[in-house]
Amino acid sequence: MRYGARPDGMTDATLPLLRAWADACRSPRPATVLVPPGMFLVGSATFMGPCATRAVTFAVAGTLVAPSGYGWDSASPGRWLTFESVEGLAVSGGTLDGRGASLWACKQQQQQQPRLHCPSGASSLTISNSRDVVVDGLRSMNSELFHVVVLQSNGVTLQRVTVDAPEDSPNTDGIHIHMSSHVSVYDANIRTGDDCVSVGPGNSNLWIERVACGPGHGISIGSLGHQQGLDMEDVQNVTVKTTWFTGTSNGLRIKTWGSSKRGFVRGVTFEDATMTAVHNPIIIDQNYCPGKVGCSDRSSSIKISEVKYVDIRGWSTTPVAVTFNCSRSHPCSGISMQDVKLTYDRRVAKSSCRNVEGRSLGLVLPPSCL
Repeated sequence: MRYGARPDGMTDATLPLLRAWADACRSPRPATVLVPPGMFLVGSATFMGPCATRAVTFAVAGTLVAPSGYGWDSASPGRWLTFESVEGLAVSGGTLDGRGASLWACKQQQQQQPRLHCPSGASSLTISNSRDVVVDGLRSMNSELFHVVVLQSNGVTLQRVTVDAPEDSPNTDGIHIHMSSHVSVYDANIRTGDDCVSVGPGNSNLWIERVACGPGHGISIGSLGHQQGLDMEDVQNVTVKTTWFTGTSNGLRIKTWGSSKRGFVRGVTFEDATMTAVHNPIIIDQNYCPGKVGCSDRSSSIKISEVKYVDIRGWSTTPVAVTFNCSRSHPCSGISMQDVKLTYDRRVAKSSCRNVEGRSLGLVLPPSCL
């Protein structure tokens, strides 16, 4: 507010916020940008580093709101708020309101009127090309696109993040991780219209723990193999531990497109998950093709191996609670299931296996097809 911002939700506070960031970033001593209580209207903004100190805090006590309508992000397409090339950043508290409803309505109308043009939309918060970043206590609501994105970054911790968007809001992934390493997610509560957490290509050493998901599409590795500009699409060393899924379309999912794009997924542990009314509690789908339009009949070239499912319990809304639909040319290998108890609405559920090799340990229900 010292830089001219007003907490009325109508006066454009983009420049005041950028000026405050510039002063904090050039300060030789630890510095904090404080957004006080109130609503602040902010357009597309990139908070650039590197900064003079590795101790800059962006503390939000109020709410940052995006402009109403859609298409306002043309200056920085695909992003609303971005921290770029920053080291040692802490983002704490506050609410981001992406006001995505008008864009979602456009996209839903587009399904009936294919000639209607809708922009892809903006992700609410992007951490890009940064390292040693902590995001703590943030709430993101009604993002046009993904809520929180970690892109080409190292050493990022997201803790106590809350995501809120309607079940029918399209492409509103809660947390998306892309081409990054040593990223941790703790104590997240995510209700959205797409994946609660999605892990794209080029990721390694991820730790995801204590995440409540639902509604949403589950926690997903992928999709991979869909021409994302990388010669090799790989994901390795991922742990997903102590998760709760309620009314989601998927629980623990790995998805790849049928394509010649090379890559691999290996070293994944899914442990201690509770499923309540989940459509596909455990699923590997190597013929992923949402909408089933223009699907390829190619076999996926993404090799999936060394995936563990340990202590998974709960109930499915469909008869098949465990699906391993793997690639013909690159079958899944080293898949293990231990202490799994999934039912079909209190009845016996089924497993389905295609092109998969593995083993089961301890009690495994439905009976394993590995």
